[in-house]
Amino acid sequence: MKQVADLTGITIKTLYHYHKIGLLEPSEVTEAGYRLYGKEQLERLQHILFYRELDFSLEAIQTILGERNNRYTVLMEQKVLMEKKRERINLILETINETIHFEERGKEMDEHKMFKGLNKEQWQEQMNEQNEYLNEHYEYEIPTDDITSNELDESARESQEFMSKMAFALKEGWSVDDERVKHLIAHHIDFINEHIMELDEKGFVESTWFFINDEFHKNMLEEQQIGLSYYLYAASVSYSE
Repeated sequence: MKQVADLTGITIKTLYHYHKIGLLEPSEVTEAGYRLYGKEQLERLQHILFYRELDFSLEAIQTILGERNNRYTVLMEQKVLMEKKRERINLILETINETIHFEERGKEMDEHKMFKGLNKEQWQEQMNEQNEYLNEHYEYEIPTDDITSNELDESARESQEFMSKMAFALKEGWSVDDERVKHLIAHHIDFINEHIMELDEKGFVESTWFFINDEFHKNMLEEQQIGLSYYLYAASVSYSE
């Protein structure tokens, strides 16, 4: 156990605690009471420490690792979260440097620029209603702790633009297999893959099918344009063929 503590920089007391709550059990406990850790346990400990750096609670870490068995998948998820955290920190550092620049010159800084990267409450409030619904019906919430307001704004703008263009295509009578419609879908999927998560054609079909079957999201689309939810699904199926 001391070797693991020295290797990772965490205390023996912490390792005892992880064992006690079932988060990290040693591969073997000798008759003398020594706790031994093998490769599998060290890999799990690495995941735990990555999540701790992301400010996840021990309870949340235990739940996540209990649901995910693929080490590569977990690492990729952690990589994305770390990159988002880095982006937010970089944005805050830019705000600090810009603030210092204005202070050194005795000038007033624009009040909107003063809180760039800091004001998370504004956009998180916008997610509350949808997260409450998702949690109630699907026991799922969209994670927002490591997403910057700029990222959310960009994603919202792109999504709104895509839906508006699809609504226009439906209103104009474009066929679901029209090359213009396929171009819109391709661009939207590319944006999701680059800025949000990995999504293939099959995954996009599944997401549009969800819009049809979920009343909350279906009503949102139908209020924008009657038949949009069904048109979007049919277009996604055509695109995937």
